[in-house]
Amino acid sequence: MCLIPFNKLLIVFLMVFTISASGAEIWVSPSGKDSNIGTKSNPLATVHMAMRKARELRRLKDPSIKDGIRIIVMNGTYYLNEPLFVRPEDSGTADSPTTIEADANAKPIISGGIEIKNWKKSTTVINGLKKGSVWVADAPTKAGTLIDFRQLWVNDKKAVRAKNTAGNAMERILSWDHEEQTCWIPFKDKSVKFEPGMEMFIVQWWSNANLRIKNIEVQKDSAKLSFEEPESRIQSEHPWPAPWISKNNGNSAYFLNNAFSLLNEPGEWYLDKKNAKIYYIPRDGEEINTAKVTAPFLENLLEVKGTIDSPVHHFQFKGISFQYSNWLRPSQQGHVPLQSGLYLLDAYKLKVPGTPNQTNLENQAWVGRPRAAVEVNYANNIQFELCRFEHLASTGLDLNKGTNHNTVKGNLFKDIGGSAINVGIFSEEAFEAHLPLIIKDEREMCSDEVISDNLITNVTNEDWGTLGISAGFVRNITIEHNEISDVSYSGMAMGWGWTHTPNVMQNNKILANKIHHYAKHLHDVAGIYTLSAQPGSRIEENYIDKVYNSPYAHDPFLWLYLYTDEGSEGFTIKNNWIAEKKILKNHNGPKGNIWEHNDPYVSTKIKDAAGIRAPYKDLEKEVVIDEKWGLQEMPKPYAIELIGSDFDIEKIKSTLTGFRIVGQELYQWKNHLVIYGKMNQPERTKRKLAGAFPSLEIKIYEDLVYDFQNFERCKDSKPASDWENVVLTANLPADEKLQKEYVEHHKTQFEKWPEVAKGFCNADFQQLQVFKNERQLILVISIPKGENLDKLNPKTTENNPRVDQWNALMKKYQSGIEGAKPDETWIFLNKVETK
Repeated sequence: MCLIPFNKLLIVFLMVFTISASGAEIWVSPSGKDSNIGTKSNPLATVHMAMRKARELRRLKDPSIKDGIRIIVMNGTYYLNEPLFVRPEDSGTADSPTTIEADANAKPIISGGIEIKNWKKSTTVINGLKKGSVWVADAPTKAGTLIDFRQLWVNDKKAVRAKNTAGNAMERILSWDHEEQTCWIPFKDKSVKFEPGMEMFIVQWWSNANLRIKNIEVQKDSAKLSFEEPESRIQSEHPWPAPWISKNNGNSAYFLNNAFSLLNEPGEWYLDKKNAKIYYIPRDGEEINTAKVTAPFLENLLEVKGTIDSPVHHFQFKGISFQYSNWLRPSQQGHVPLQSGLYLLDAYKLKVPGTPNQTNLENQAWVGRPRAAVEVNYANNIQFELCRFEHLASTGLDLNKGTNHNTVKGNLFKDIGGSAINVGIFSEEAFEAHLPLIIKDEREMCSDEVISDNLITNVTNEDWGTLGISAGFVRNITIEHNEISDVSYSGMAMGWGWTHTPNVMQNNKILANKIHHYAKHLHDVAGIYTLSAQPGSRIEENYIDKVYNSPYAHDPFLWLYLYTDEGSEGFTIKNNWIAEKKILKNHNGPKGNIWEHNDPYVSTKIKDAAGIRAPYKDLEKEVVIDEKWGLQEMPKPYAIELIGSDFDIEKIKSTLTGFRIVGQELYQWKNHLVIYGKMNQPERTKRKLAGAFPSLEIKIYEDLVYDFQNFERCKDSKPASDWENVVLTANLPADEKLQKEYVEHHKTQFEKWPEVAKGFCNADFQQLQVFKNERQLILVISIPKGENLDKLNPKTTENNPRVDQWNALMKKYQSGIEGAKPDETWIFLNKVETK
């Protein structure tokens, strides 16, 4: 018998792979076998084996790989027992990349889940529900061990872990004892019983926490909760973000979950680990015996991981769907985030503030990074295109350390518990979070990544403090033409460290993204948010609109379109279409940022061009918007007048702080102080001022009898980037008939006296508003910053005699307010300069 040497046999075996014009092809099908040769007619069964075959082709330098290797994945679901792992040896070249791609018209799924079958109706009455309304199945196991999981999907719709509140409702804590590390809550429903594994989900400022409950001590209609370590200590010691107590806006919202006694509502489920059973109450229309019920098993579905000296490179994924990932850390150690889902490993407030980097810093924090379904480290020229990231417990895609020149384009990120995309180093576990990152080896940097034309929708739906796209310490990154909708917190964030100290970040770009329907659950949010110094960076031509109205917000007015937070500097922020100038510049670096034309007057061409481009426009069909969830009411222009003496300006400004008045300015004449800006709930503002200043008379001017806007009335208008306001006041006659005539003239002025508006256009008035309260008028004239009203006003009458006629007509309706001189009609108020 003649034996063929093994190495020759292997070469013969490899030669049977299909060689096409675009390189070698290795085919995979759920109906294939890993003992097959990997052709289309004899496909492999697993992507794992296909990657091994491809690795061998490269090791042997097979001539078939000259134009690359294509691993073509046929339609179906590929259930993983372990993550896919792309190693340095799997790397391709620029001319010969390796691609894992979907077959034509196929939608292959790489799944880290396990299906739960053989459901039966419960034969006992559970929690007072009708017999048979709860279904039960054996909990899944692997190698005889029960699988733990925190999510469950029924027909690809996430079910609700059994909790003590109905629907979207949450309760409010009564108090928090930081010394004792306990929390008091209302506890009127005595059917709720403490069970091991029970958790508290609590909202705190810009994040939420998952706390494992150690004990519940009931006292009448209240209960004291204590918690497991390490989260008990961290939750009570760390200063930001923390539970809040507020008479004005309510205490922190919370619910209890993961207990059998809480299972009582359609769509809820519970995993009974002790008895290895899973319980579920079907929603209307769900046939549980025919439904696809999936629990996540693997925390990670794909890992692309090289080393600093041997990175993975030139590897691509196209048309692949990554579904069903698990994340168990909250069940094992709790979850108390600092920001952006980065969870605290240790944190506390300094007794004596100040660190070598920041003299006033009070808090120290060390953070960990949540797992992702797809993780990339030390890799370059990796591409994800037309892939789908769905039904994932934590982060979708994570480009972490040592990644550069990678591309993420045209993908769908949908139904994800955490951020859709994390990119760049934040703080490694040994690195305090408020330090600037300065590295010695540039190969550790995350740089030159392109994230474009992706749809990110219905993400952050479990860890509410995460984002659509979250970038840490990154350089030369481009995030452009993505669409983000239906997120709990901010749309995207760029930067880390809370410091203006120079660091690795520079030349980052956020361009032409469309961000809408955000801030669903939290406030202290923005469409685009930045931290720390990033010289040469740009935020331009983005379209940001539609902010959800969160019922849980600690500060209902703290929602923003653009937010440059602590240390931010080096940005050019311009030509962003935002529905209102609702922005915040919080402790920005001393070198500052350039702000130009960020308002609703930006060209509609910018608005229309933002978001996903061809050939990926079909992704827009997948956009999720929760129509039942309310939207924020847009702030409207008002004036509030305080009449009295000895105004404490600093106290007034402090009283107004929580109301986030857009464009807030103060103007004074003698004993009259006028607050002007765009506000929500002016009556609430008035009540707060009245409580702080009981001796003052306070009037709200909400009757806007005239509103000239340059961009609406002036042909080819290009509103100025920055305005200055001139504020005046006068009285109408006591005769009510004359008052009505005045109002009627202004209501019909644009139609009957169009020359007046033309005069305002000629003078380049940006706006002119007249407010009325009883007889008194407040007039606000907005002019380009740096201009002078005395210079501009004569232009209203140049070659325009009708304006003179209008002014003459108006004289009979106007007189000076009390205290004005006999010859004074309109009184100019002086702007109160802020510190």
